[in-house]
Amino acid sequence: MFVAHQKDQLKAYLGNLRQPIELVAALDDGPKSREMLDLLEDIVAASDKVSLARRDDARTPSFAIERDSRDASVRFAGLPLGHEFTSLVLALLHVGGHPPKFDAEVLDQVRALEGEFRFETYFSQSCQNCPDVVQALNTMAALNPNITHVAIDGALFQDEVEQRQVMAVPTVLLNGQPFGQGRMSLEQILAKLDTGAVAREAEKIKAKDAFDVLVVGGGPAGAAAAIYAARKGIRVGVAAERFGGQVLDTMAIENFISVRHTEGPQLATALEQHVKDYDADIMNLQKAVGLVPASTPGGLIEVKLESGASLKSRSVILATGARWRNINVPGEAEYKNKGVAYCPHCDGPLFKGKRVAVIGGGNSGVEAAIDLAGIVAHVTLIEFDSQLRADAVLQRKLASLPNVRIVTSALTTQVLGDGTRVTGLTYKDRNHDQVHQVDLEGVFVQIGLVPNTEWLKDAVALTPRGEIEVDHRGETSLPGVFAAGDATTTPYKQIVIAMGDGSKAALSAFDYLIRLEPAVPAQEAAAA
Repeated sequence: MFVAHQKDQLKAYLGNLRQPIELVAALDDGPKSREMLDLLEDIVAASDKVSLARRDDARTPSFAIERDSRDASVRFAGLPLGHEFTSLVLALLHVGGHPPKFDAEVLDQVRALEGEFRFETYFSQSCQNCPDVVQALNTMAALNPNITHVAIDGALFQDEVEQRQVMAVPTVLLNGQPFGQGRMSLEQILAKLDTGAVAREAEKIKAKDAFDVLVVGGGPAGAAAAIYAARKGIRVGVAAERFGGQVLDTMAIENFISVRHTEGPQLATALEQHVKDYDADIMNLQKAVGLVPASTPGGLIEVKLESGASLKSRSVILATGARWRNINVPGEAEYKNKGVAYCPHCDGPLFKGKRVAVIGGGNSGVEAAIDLAGIVAHVTLIEFDSQLRADAVLQRKLASLPNVRIVTSALTTQVLGDGTRVTGLTYKDRNHDQVHQVDLEGVFVQIGLVPNTEWLKDAVALTPRGEIEVDHRGETSLPGVFAAGDATTTPYKQIVIAMGDGSKAALSAFDYLIRLEPAVPAQEAAAA
């Protein structure tokens, strides 16, 4: 199963096992079972703390990873290869007693869960969102005997997938009932299970002292702002609804300067770790819902959270990012990152030589079509209106390209796929009510971004599109409040630009703080 250097790596990893573990396999005579047996035998050969046994199971081929005490149960139904190989290695280590790399408080929360939790996760080996979910649930099963987890390769158990109507991966079931879909972190899973966690976290947040700089948002702009602010030796907090932000949903990143290739989840992990290297207080899974200006010049600004808690700070950096506007048709969600994409700059090169569609005839859509036409075999641009809305110069450029077809007065009605990737789409001709099908491999949705700024409507100046108005220093209309990244009027929504924006906002916030006169009023500081 493994070549020599992979066996050496596996042996090195398994050297961290602290307790004996047993691989308990359910196999038949099929080729997948033979592959699984080869894999398991390689694992056993890599450590004297690993043994192999056979036991029947409802899913074949599959294998469980168990401790001698039988107080941990992690099972893989299918081969955990591709993106899931790391999940396998981590499961071996964690069941074998090697401590997971999570905050001690989070691990204690997992151990304290009471009740019976039987998790099942459907994954595919090519799914980049699945490993986070599989690894989180495996970790929980390794720590708490009340929790079991089975990771199921949907491609291998098609009958089961059809019976349970699993249309996308990852799909998680708890005790046989739907629990969640899409990427979820361990903290997010815990928040759904431990109903008292939100209230406990809110009480902790209420007790925090005021910050010098509070960053709202944990994407590239927020992370850069936190790092630049923390390097000034001041008190920095980060409140993020989902640390990593939109980057977590990005498949391949090949335009981040000096890094030839990375994937969104890897970059998000690196961002969080970099922030943690500094003395910044990260508060994840915290959604901001209100911004209250300081009552006096130079006073404390308040950010209200969905949990009922609030944070106060001498300055605030808003880096809440944006989300892609969806077309909201059948198939869009199911094939997101499987052919449905939202960033031609990032994902366009992945479709080299293929046929794609661009949805949207504004500047962003036409620019995307022009960009993609130089990479892909053919582009079909679909616009709802009777004419394109892009600038005339862009329309002329688009019309000059031989491998572009423009369809106007068209309503996209469905994204088609074969279960693993996009195969086409359908649209309705609004003039004649006829439905047409286009065979292709990719669909780029370019109907704009939606800034995550609804909660700021009455607090800072916003454009009609909802973007936070900022000047060249990242200052907003509210003294002491700065903004950065995709939520602002800064053009070109790119990771590298957001990082620069965040750094600039942090430097501007620090400059604001050192020039504050007078300092925070004593009575307001005491009230905080």
